[in-house]
Amino acid sequence: MLNGKTIVMGVTGGIAVYKAVDVVSRLKKLGADIKVIMTESATEFVMPLTFETMSQNYVVSDMFGEIKSWDVEHISLAKSADLFLVAPATANIIGKVANGIADDMLSTTIMATKAKVLFAPAMNTNMYQNPLFKENVDKLKIMGYGFIAPASGRLACGDLGEGKLEDPEKIVEAVVDHFKKSEELSGKKVVVTAGPTLERLDPVRYISNNSSGKMGYRLAERARDRGAEVVLVSGPTHVERPDGVKFVQVETTEEMFRAVEAEYGSDDILIKAAAPLDYRPSSYSENKIKKSEGKLKLEFERNVDIAKHFGEKKSRNQILIGFAAESENLIENAKRKLEQKNMDFIVANDITAEDSGFKSDRNKAFIISSDSTVEELPKMSKSELSDRILDKLIEILDRKAR
Repeated sequence: MLNGKTIVMGVTGGIAVYKAVDVVSRLKKLGADIKVIMTESATEFVMPLTFETMSQNYVVSDMFGEIKSWDVEHISLAKSADLFLVAPATANIIGKVANGIADDMLSTTIMATKAKVLFAPAMNTNMYQNPLFKENVDKLKIMGYGFIAPASGRLACGDLGEGKLEDPEKIVEAVVDHFKKSEELSGKKVVVTAGPTLERLDPVRYISNNSSGKMGYRLAERARDRGAEVVLVSGPTHVERPDGVKFVQVETTEEMFRAVEAEYGSDDILIKAAAPLDYRPSSYSENKIKKSEGKLKLEFERNVDIAKHFGEKKSRNQILIGFAAESENLIENAKRKLEQKNMDFIVANDITAEDSGFKSDRNKAFIISSDSTVEELPKMSKSELSDRILDKLIEILDRKAR
């Protein structure tokens, strides 16, 4: 089931370390190649020899220990990972990673990897509920790190509550699910639009909007992680370009339309997460417009409606997902847009909501299906929302395949 997959597993100090041995054993039986990194404190609970025996690989714990190969060890481990699992994950390692601290072999290797990182926390209930810890978890979720929630029950210290390391069987299930998801969109081409567009008035002035592009970029990353061939068509943003996707930079709405049109014949899914301008100036001044007495009057004309154009063109096998950012009558306006533009489903969010929407790392959204079913989602990171959107997409693909 996991044949050919390399899992780098970080083990940090805590009484739950003994459960990590079982996790390694179960993953090994499924065919995974397991490479274990232990923190110094973890070795106080279980000897490295135990993990070496179960994984059939030597265990790394000391950045300055005996050299076993001539690779730069933390870099070679980071590059080898198809998945990076940290179990148990203490508040200490989660805090380090959240704040960019790399002061031992494990934190340094996590910093260097481009693989998905899954944390399985284990700690005292009061530590788990500490606002500082919650802040670190939220920060990491926004950046795309995953978490396997701990179980509740009687802890080693005698307290009752959240904080127990999840059962090894369920941790392994989460790992298997990760790899299943990594192939869900294999063979599919996904075009994602992101960010604003801008329309120039003269050499120094332009009109645009508040879209940051974060939602579209997170969707592109998540679709890539699920095995899709991804094309990201982006207006001007300050978001870091994701690796492993074809990136097309545009400026105007017309340029965005042409870029999508160039890909549309060969794509399976179009996700319209961008906020292109509906209007552009009727004329462009080659010279800077000088101020004068009185009012400045500008005339505008309609831009092409990208979503409507491709909604009308899409074949039965193509899927169109749209977004509706509204300041009033959210559900009503989103349903109208969904129907007019022949979308398969639409993601609606209220741009007046606090700490969500355009420039925020979080979003509170509603997913509205073509049959008018409305699913309300809690406020979550845009990475988490991307996963929920892609889960809905997978449902539609499965239904069409039947």
